[in-house]
Amino acid sequence: MEQTTLEVTGMSCGGCEKNVTEALEALSGVSAARASHEDDEVRVEHDGETIDEETIATTVADAGYEPAI
Repeated sequence: MEQTTLEVTGMSCGGCEKNVTEALEALSGVSAARASHEDDEVRVEHDGETIDEETIATTVADAGYEPAI
């Protein structure tokens, strides 16, 4: 298992955190995700074979937020 942490802007509440978390946890290969609007980041536990930083960033962007990579 690998862990990736990305800075994410645009989250302002618990609902935003939930949107990002659910989008990431829907990906095959992600075992857990935690988004924090207070820390402007997301932490993702995943397998390193099917999930990479670019996949995480794209998923965050598709959910409507801005990943900093």
